[in-house]
Amino acid sequence: MSIFLSMAAFALAASISPGPVNIVALSTSAHYGLAASMRHVTGATVGFTLLLLLIGLGLRDVLDQWPWLTRFIQWAGVAFLFFMAYKLAIDDGKMGADQPKAARGPSAMSGAAMQWLNPKAWLASIASMGAYAANGDRTLIWQFTALYFVICYASIACWAYAGSFLRQHLRNPARVRIFNRIMALLLVASAIYLLIA
Repeated sequence: MSIFLSMAAFALAASISPGPVNIVALSTSAHYGLAASMRHVTGATVGFTLLLLLIGLGLRDVLDQWPWLTRFIQWAGVAFLFFMAYKLAIDDGKMGADQPKAARGPSAMSGAAMQWLNPKAWLASIASMGAYAANGDRTLIWQFTALYFVICYASIACWAYAGSFLRQHLRNPARVRIFNRIMALLLVASAIYLLIA
C-alpha cells in the first residue's frame, strides 16, 4: 500500500467517525439548511488542517515541553462541548426560517475554533503526524495536510448533507426539541469519552 493511500485511509477514518464537529454539522444543517452549515464545514476543515500543519511543523515539540498545555486544551475543549450541549438542550425547536436573522447557525470562525478546542482533533493531529511525518520531512507534511484537507472537508460535508435530509422530517418544534436533546446527549457523551480516553 502506498503511503498516500495509507494517509488517506487514516484521514477518512478520523474525519468521518462521529465526533463533536460532525454532530454540530449535522445539527446545524438540520436547523438552518445545507448552505448555512457549509460555513461550519469550511471553518472546521480549515481550523483542523491548520492545526495539523502546525503540529507537523513543530507545535508538538512545544506540547512535549509543556504537558500542562495539552491538559488545559483538553479541559477547555470539554467545557466547550458541555456548553454547546447545554445550548442545544435548551433550544426552543424553531427551525432556521422561523428564527431571527441574528440566529443563522455557526460561523466559519466558530467551526475553526471548535477544532482547536476539540481534544479529538489534537489527538488525531499528533497521531497522524507522528505516524506519517515524524522525520520532519516538510514536503510530506504539506502533502499530508493537503490530502487531509480534501478528505476532512468531504467527511464533514457528508454529515451536513445528512442533516439537510433530516431537516425534511423535522417540521414541528416538538420533533426539533427531541432531535436537539439527542444531539446534546451525543455531545455530552463525546465530552465524557474524551475525558476518560
